[in-house]
Amino acid sequence: MAYDALVLVSFGGPERPEDVLPFLSNVTRGRGIPPERLAEVAEHYQHFGGVSPINQQCRDLLAAIRADFAANDLDLPLYWGNRNWHPMLADTVAQMRDDGVRRALAFVTSAYGGYSSCRQYQDDIAAARSAVGAGAPVIDKLRQFHDHPGFVAPHAEAVRSALATLDPARWATTRLVFTAHSIPTSMAASAGPEGGRYEAQLHETARLVAAAAAPDLPYDLVWQSRSGPPQMPWLEPDINDHLAALATDGVTGVVVSPIGFVSDHLEVVWDLDTEAAATAKQLGLEFARAATPGTDPRFVAMVRELVVERLDPPGTELRHRLGTLPVWDTCPANCCTAPARTRG
Repeated sequence: MAYDALVLVSFGGPERPEDVLPFLSNVTRGRGIPPERLAEVAEHYQHFGGVSPINQQCRDLLAAIRADFAANDLDLPLYWGNRNWHPMLADTVAQMRDDGVRRALAFVTSAYGGYSSCRQYQDDIAAARSAVGAGAPVIDKLRQFHDHPGFVAPHAEAVRSALATLDPARWATTRLVFTAHSIPTSMAASAGPEGGRYEAQLHETARLVAAAAAPDLPYDLVWQSRSGPPQMPWLEPDINDHLAALATDGVTGVVVSPIGFVSDHLEVVWDLDTEAAATAKQLGLEFARAATPGTDPRFVAMVRELVVERLDPPGTELRHRLGTLPVWDTCPANCCTAPARTRG
């Protein structure tokens, strides 16, 4: 099938202190988040001057993709639109229409299935196209990439690099801890036609990264960045609670790998580099946080490989995969739907 553009679709983030609360209002609209929780999260942003790293990370990724496309003779214009802050996706889709784009691919900065990590982005694309109206380009989301070598290998190398900063004499009592964004347990259960797709993919990524980086190191998958109403059950354990449990069990050091994320945005630099690191220090644990892929050349090349999969004629798709869970190019209509209580 012919495509005439690629659009990077991301979460978005504030770039000035006065943007923080309006941005958070966009993120949490209809979710019943207590005002005190919004104020708490807003304070996290103010620690970094009211600026989220994510928009600059998107600019850097776009520049790297553009260079990779040019080096590999892939002539496809690039665009960028966000879910929650400028450049807003609807504005980007309008620009694409005005530029004559008729059919585009979307690369979403989330590797996994699930409502917030996949379906909601597809809903956002549909809403942006509806807002633009007549002439809005068709936009097809690229597949999930949780087990792509271009995603797994940078995470694995980052784990090896982080482990190397810890005392080798204590590696026998060191543990590898993978983290991802927690979600409501009701959403986790509904994430995909088979149920539990988000968790299943994360467990597979953790297994693949651990096997490539530190096969002799025991590991766990835990959760971070909970933001919902206190009465709603979310995936547990939280990273900070887990660190306390590990210290009690005789663990002396941890390598924390945020496999749920593609770049070091605020939920990584605050929830892990600030809060979890402080928890580890209080517990007397050595702490090393592994990097995310960012603009690693293997991750950038992965974007091109996903595009080429779609550009190739049917039956000749290249499938760069390390896992065994099923994947598909077009999500079923009943895939990763949100429980009624989470709809906004």
